[in-house]
Amino acid sequence: MIKFKAWISAARLRTLPLSISGIIVGSSMFNNMYLNTDPSFEYQVGFGGEQLFFSETLIFWLAIATTLGLQILSNFANDYGDGVKGTDNEDRVGPQRALQSGAISRQEMFTGIVFTAILTLMLAIVLIYTSFGKTYFLYSIFFFLLGLAAIIAAIKYTMGDTAYGYRGLGDVFVFIFFGLVSVVGCYFLFTKNLNWVVFLPATAIGFLSAAVLNLNNMRDYDSDKKAEKNTIVVKMGLANAKKYHYFLIIGAMVAMLIFLSVTYQDYTDFLFLPAFVPLVIHSIKVKKNKNATALDPELKKVALSTFLLAILFSLGQIF
Repeated sequence: MIKFKAWISAARLRTLPLSISGIIVGSSMFNNMYLNTDPSFEYQVGFGGEQLFFSETLIFWLAIATTLGLQILSNFANDYGDGVKGTDNEDRVGPQRALQSGAISRQEMFTGIVFTAILTLMLAIVLIYTSFGKTYFLYSIFFFLLGLAAIIAAIKYTMGDTAYGYRGLGDVFVFIFFGLVSVVGCYFLFTKNLNWVVFLPATAIGFLSAAVLNLNNMRDYDSDKKAEKNTIVVKMGLANAKKYHYFLIIGAMVAMLIFLSVTYQDYTDFLFLPAFVPLVIHSIKVKKNKNATALDPELKKVALSTFLLAILFSLGQIF
């Protein structure tokens, strides 16, 4: 039971709602008739709607499961990488990690990483086959390679000598995989086509996901600097990191507003706007903050605000 609790802790459940926000947004746009004006477009997706077909339901839940697998894999790998490198030590401000506390051994965590990577890859393969079948072979190959890249990116964030998280590239990969790939990729799994407008909410989710990482790095600024973990915050300093944070939050809201102006059809499209309120309050708190270690509670607020944005946005697309 103790070991089970340690694994649950290492999976970092509070990060999971943020990770599936892109899937929710990408799936819901399948229902947007502005984006799907092709006369052959014959399906509508919705959560429990009469026109919801089994295959579309399966694609959605497989995409959710695959993304959760990637997030948990990333969390395990991050725990392992920072633990082995000694970054997680007595100077750490955030919650104590599993490897750091000794609750899970190095070998056990490595085994957990391998198991989660294999399971996630299997889920991705089933997802790809469910979406493309035998008809879209080249799409299947592309998405399989994309899935492999996502798994490698999840592992290489802090693991190994070339860990990109130690070179200030974490934000870039988060934006790409939890923003662009998650939203646009999921939309493509349903529609088999692209529309430039889809990149606007994808950018918003990517920016907000990067904002959560930026908060994490601002909180850990002192310990990361001492451990020579050169995150983008360590490279630019706390003052500039705050400005960068405002850019991410404001940029996300602007991208959503542009999407609204381009695709507006009825009042339900405004449903996501209340999600801006906690983000604005959060930005004010960050501006007033003088102690980076006090930023820890703000991580959850931005993550949950992003999840709220995704849910409200999807409701606006579906109804």
